Amino acid sequence: MMQGRTWDYILGAAFVACACVAVWALFLAPSAQDGRTADTRGLSPDEFLRESPLVLPGILTQVYDAFGQTEEAAIYDRLAEVATGPALEQLYLERVGALAGGGLNPDQAIHEVSLLGMNARPQEDRVAIDARWRVLGVVGHSEHMHMRGNAYAADLVMAPADGAWKIVGFTLTDVDRTDAGTLERNADAPPPDVEDKS
Repeated sequence: MMQGRTWDYILGAAFVACACVAVWALFLAPSAQDGRTADTRGLSPDEFLRESPLVLPGILTQVYDAFGQTEEAAIYDRLAEVATGPALEQLYLERVGALAGGGLNPDQAIHEVSLLGMNARPQEDRVAIDARWRVLGVVGHSEHMHMRGNAYAADLVMAPADGAWKIVGFTLTDVDRTDAGTLERNADAPPPDVEDKS
């Protein structure tokens, strides 16, 4: 009888341990999707150079998170977490201009930012990065949704600012929309026009 209770305690402890790990993994563990892996505070240029393949996806995710905002102050504040100087101004003005001109739909969700390749090299107290990445997401319009899988390439210059490494130079060098995804009708969209075959 005592052995049965011992197993109950062991199984109970194992269940609690698994639950703790699951909670940590779901809510507390760093994730490139939420940008928390972009913590670059206190890194030397050599350390940032070495860690750049690990932190760059988080930095880019934070840029796209800022682009998902619709209020100018929120866009600027989120971008200022990962960019500064002329790069911050450039990224901010591009996003605000696209919102004003209707070029970017606010009904979008970024699902993943993945690094396709990069080359990082030291540049005095900065790090120059030639990067290529892919963004997977959904863009919604009034009658349909697009799954998008665009690839981008850019020359980035990263430098320490306000205690963390930030984008101080950004030159977009390529945009590849050949894998733009599929079209799906929204459930609440009106039926498509049907040709009259009479």
